[in-house]
Amino acid sequence: MTQTTDLRGIVPGQGSRSGPGGLLLAVVLLGQFMGVLDASIVNVALPTMRADLQASGAGLQLVVAGYIISYAVLLITGARLGALAGHRRLYHLGLAAFTAASLACGLAPSTGALVAFRFLQGAAAALLTPQVMSMIQRNFTGAARARALSLYSAVTAGAVVVGQAAGGLLVSADLFGTGWRTVFLVNVPIGIALLIAGPRVLPRDEDVPGLRNLRAQLDLPGLLTLAAAVLLFVVPLIMGHELGWPAWGWASLAASAVFFAAFAAVERRVAAAGGKPLISVRVLRAPLLVPACVAILFGPCSWAAFLFTTTLHLQGDLRMSPLESGLAFVPCVAAFALVGLSWQRLPARWHRRLIPAGFAIAAAGYLCVGPLAGGGAAYEALTAVIGFGLGVMPIIMTTALRHVPAEDAADASGLLLTLMQLAQVIGIATAGTLFLSLAESGGSTRHAEYGTGWALAAATLVGALCALSLARDRAAAGRAARDRVPARG
Repeated sequence: MTQTTDLRGIVPGQGSRSGPGGLLLAVVLLGQFMGVLDASIVNVALPTMRADLQASGAGLQLVVAGYIISYAVLLITGARLGALAGHRRLYHLGLAAFTAASLACGLAPSTGALVAFRFLQGAAAALLTPQVMSMIQRNFTGAARARALSLYSAVTAGAVVVGQAAGGLLVSADLFGTGWRTVFLVNVPIGIALLIAGPRVLPRDEDVPGLRNLRAQLDLPGLLTLAAAVLLFVVPLIMGHELGWPAWGWASLAASAVFFAAFAAVERRVAAAGGKPLISVRVLRAPLLVPACVAILFGPCSWAAFLFTTTLHLQGDLRMSPLESGLAFVPCVAAFALVGLSWQRLPARWHRRLIPAGFAIAAAGYLCVGPLAGGGAAYEALTAVIGFGLGVMPIIMTTALRHVPAEDAADASGLLLTLMQLAQVIGIATAGTLFLSLAESGGSTRHAEYGTGWALAAATLVGALCALSLARDRAAAGRAARDRVPARG
């Protein structure tokens, strides 16, 4: 789950409050770590899960995508609930629900039950993680805030790396014969410890408006319409191949288009009535935001699909153990994190140009996935190249949000984050289905790597072309130049 946050989208800090700042930061960042970790830690456990639960390929896709779907759809709502009911209260509620859902996932007796619990776990993460940045902004100022935000970025990026490696380690360890279940059960003792420490460490919420205007603030009609549209679109893509593309699948895809159109109409009606729509038409009018929305779909889409399909290949034809396959991702995800954490140190005039360049590098890497699918050092280096190229995704958000008015920054940030999560679902549903189909028809995962690599290269190249409009924006260039001129007086 790729996550980044624009700082203008958060309420300004109210000053550093007295109390154990280090412990406060540790508690909230551990919660953030758990939420991001569980989007990636499950990947290396998929083959073991498939054997133990007799899960189908579609079932594995839903195990991964279910978490991201509910997280994406409920992310903006979770953030607004925190503002209404209190960030501390929502953090504890989300943490308790996340811990309980993790326990349920670890004890799931069947694939269907696991998928259902993964949806619940993603919903809990949508309550939990939006509160972390808000509490950092409200409880730290000056140098302490800068340090806290740096740690937030490091934890968010590092959780993906740790997820891949830790997942393999836990599955290979097979503690007490639990196998893949430990990737979920590991959250339980951590969650309980945070629930004990939280009330003692986190400051109480102040000036909470309460839930009196719940309906107007949350846009429940928009939420329900969006959820229906996403499910009607994703489920037939995942289930269609194994069921022989039945008529209901095509009907569902057609219905999803109707619901997406209905969602747009609902959002306009909510805005006209003075409510707060999930996606504001006014926000979409901001310069560069629409091109950024289009471009940002393709990076996370190919990234999530790459992690999903490569895991199946590593433990398929290459016959790696869960631990070996988890460690095999470290160069890839480390390169991704390196770019995401260091791009701001480069000259400002390079920033926007890095976006199409990075996507083009990743596309070139995907073209080599099939020819190098035999494994070895060259394959490892290739995965690092792909991670390096896609590490430019945080730059898209920063570039797009630069022209968004401060009063709309929170909604714009939420829109981009939601699109990033939905893009991951689309990638797993489409490229994942393609990979499974090719592996079945060709009799090997190595055969599937060729077609999947070409598909991912095409998607990423389209993303690079869309990002050219961001790189060529003269207004952004002028603003960047003004930002570099020292203020007088």
